[in-house]
Amino acid sequence: MERVALVTGGGRGAGRGISLGLAEDGFDIALTYRKGADEAEETADEIRAMGRRALAIQSDVSVTADNEQAVAATVEELGGLQALVCNAGVASRGLTVADTQADELHRVMAVHALGPHHLCSVAAPHLRNNERADVVFISSVATLNHNANGAPYNMGKAAMEALALTLAKEERPHGVRVNIVAPGLIDTEMGRRLVKGAAGIDDIAEVHDKQPFGRVCTPEDIADAVRFFMSDRAFLVTGEKLNVFGGGQEWR
Repeated sequence: MERVALVTGGGRGAGRGISLGLAEDGFDIALTYRKGADEAEETADEIRAMGRRALAIQSDVSVTADNEQAVAATVEELGGLQALVCNAGVASRGLTVADTQADELHRVMAVHALGPHHLCSVAAPHLRNNERADVVFISSVATLNHNANGAPYNMGKAAMEALALTLAKEERPHGVRVNIVAPGLIDTEMGRRLVKGAAGIDDIAEVHDKQPFGRVCTPEDIADAVRFFMSDRAFLVTGEKLNVFGGGQEWR
């Protein structure tokens, strides 16, 4: 049976790992990107080289018209929609609540929670057309501690998780599983910027030996968790959250 997955922010970083991992499992992939067209097309080409179909769509999850267009293009070009990964994300600026501007809060909340809410509403009728469908939200272990100087990001991911757990209850009668993957620090461009900005560390490799199992997360680690949730091994799993950070990370 052919399965189609739509992965937001699927062209680079963790999203690229997820797109490639799902393609290995037999999914055709529609991946969205806000910027980084070349990287998105390279990822799509890698998927095609595996013998799967791929579609790269320029789309901003915080824009309602873009969400509608992304779902419509996926269904039209790839023939349906069996899986959705809400992965697109943006970091906040590391400021206190007192110093955070309203536009930053609105942008981060829109990308992590408000946009995915609308995207899910647009995708739901198509997901329900299948015997089985899946939605996986990529959250963060930031919601475990809500550290200082990150309120927009903490709030956005907490709201995302509330959306996921609510959606899981609503869509269970329709055969749609909804789950959450929450990474820790990931060795991606965003992760490298984070450790440099927050801790003044130029090389993320410097923090590997401080981790429980000798390294920080990789995009493949996150992809493996998504692949599990979307496999028959997780047939009875919905409304669950999997933290992927070795049980604890210290690097600041």
